[in-house]
Amino acid sequence: MLALKVSSMKSFMNHLLVGSAFDNFLLAEGTISTANTYTMDGHINKEFYQRDDTASLPYDFATWTDMKGLCFNLIKGKRTPLYFKFVLHFKPELVSKLLAAGNCSLPIEQVKALVLTIKYDGNGAVLTTGTSFHTFVMNKEPDTIWDKAITQFLSKEGIEYEVL
Repeated sequence: MLALKVSSMKSFMNHLLVGSAFDNFLLAEGTISTANTYTMDGHINKEFYQRDDTASLPYDFATWTDMKGLCFNLIKGKRTPLYFKFVLHFKPELVSKLLAAGNCSLPIEQVKALVLTIKYDGNGAVLTTGTSFHTFVMNKEPDTIWDKAITQFLSKEGIEYEVL
């Protein structure tokens, strides 16, 4: 697990809500507190779609690409939000590629999700990495690979941060 404090909120928010930097993520859950508090469960309600449409829904969670516009509309305005929290999961097909590229010895089926939690408290944002497993494992290779991948991703995107 790695905690990173965002150095430039304006740049970060542009990357998060306007740009495509985080489009490889799914929204597991989100909370935004402005004049009201909005809570989002990222699980897709497949019952909402016709039976034929469910085949075209590859994920259990909504893509960040589909949700960031809604989040942007809830956050934008003259006043900064009081709080927000987004729990993002790296897309499953990318988890497999990342762990394979990192020569992870743990079977990929053991990894439930590579998680990035973004919390803003009114003063600044902290990004926290995490790994969710299907069962308890002692192997920390996925955590190490994920932590390294996130810092490389942020640097590549020009998102400034400091390690906490």
